[in-house]
Amino acid sequence: MIEELKQNIETEIEILREISNNVRRLDYSNPSERKLLETSIESLKSSMKLINNSIPKLLEDVTGVKKLPQKEQKTSLEKVEFRGLDSTIHVTVEAKDRERLLRELSISENLVKRLKVKQFSQEEKYDEIKSARGYLKLSNKIFLDLAQRLIKKGYFKPLAVQLKKANIDVLFAAYVAMMIFTTLLALILSVFVLIFFTIFSVHISSPYIEFFSGNFLIRLLEFSILLIAIPLVVFFAIYYYPTTEKDSLSRKIDRELPFAVIHMSAISGSGIEPSEIFKIIGLNKEYPYLRKEIRKVLNQINLYGYDLVTALNNISKTTPSSKLAELFSGVSTTITSGSSLQNFFEKRAESLLITYRLEREKYTKLAETFMDIYISIVIAAPMILMILLVMISVLNIQTGFSTNELTFLMISMIAIINAVFIAVLHVKQPNY
Repeated sequence: MIEELKQNIETEIEILREISNNVRRLDYSNPSERKLLETSIESLKSSMKLINNSIPKLLEDVTGVKKLPQKEQKTSLEKVEFRGLDSTIHVTVEAKDRERLLRELSISENLVKRLKVKQFSQEEKYDEIKSARGYLKLSNKIFLDLAQRLIKKGYFKPLAVQLKKANIDVLFAAYVAMMIFTTLLALILSVFVLIFFTIFSVHISSPYIEFFSGNFLIRLLEFSILLIAIPLVVFFAIYYYPTTEKDSLSRKIDRELPFAVIHMSAISGSGIEPSEIFKIIGLNKEYPYLRKEIRKVLNQINLYGYDLVTALNNISKTTPSSKLAELFSGVSTTITSGSSLQNFFEKRAESLLITYRLEREKYTKLAETFMDIYISIVIAAPMILMILLVMISVLNIQTGFSTNELTFLMISMIAIINAVFIAVLHVKQPNY
């Protein structure tokens, strides 16, 4: 019976190990996975109790004295074999508990299968890295050599940093080539626009477009500014696009950061390895923007072989969010100094939550101010303008514009003011 007792103890150790793994997974699982894990843990606990029930009877037959041969006696114990996904279990239990043990083990095994199928079905699909196509390929074909020469001379250095921070998947030289090509197309378009405004006159009333009857040379000189304005606007729009994208990404990361740091604080309390904390956050789909930056850290560790401190310092220089950069620098300093990561995450989560509340309060007061201005300008002003329009129409006052033109201008002005208010509120909104 010593061999059977040994098998039971080894099986219980394996079950305990499985319970421990499931308990750890509870910290970063979603609600549906949590329910499956909790059911699996209860099933494994029941299996352990059934195996424990057989141990007293097994110990009865264990003795250091050699017994005389005797007739084989009937026993209430029975050997059970259960084949699982990864291993086969051999235990000895009481005959009355055999069916229940098999049922509990089957429940646990089925739950493990469901979890594995769920993880496989939810596995992320990564886009294959492809070469430049379409517009970008045409830009590279025409202007890539010129772009590389300009880069070697030291031009567009700030743009390279902004491209990295904005997570734009375009090579620096290819982006510069595309910028030059688009500016050239804008120059060609500005020529056609200049010709159009030289030949035609545009009015806000009927006829809206008619042939220009004045001096074409003077007209051409008046609108020649378009040859410079349109290409410059296009050039600077493309040049500063990565900056705006970086700012937008920074706000989205800052929105997720307070809650992610709370999550990190809870995980670090279990004494887990620091790199595993970032792995858990990087695999968690609750932080879609933050996890991209976390994965940069993991790539530095797994692909380039850097240690965690070096990886954090490297990514802190290219991350779009200044708050995340401070967090990475703080974690690296904490690890280097040997301080408690849990205390660091708790303090940082507290400060981020205070900032979160202040931002919400600030935005609420700003919205109240804008509401007062909106009522004064967008609601009261049109009513005054409408009264003035009626007075002008009744008194037949000459303003240089017809009634229809004045009505069109008033409606256009109201629409523009509304658009400006919406844009300002959208920009000022803290996004979290």
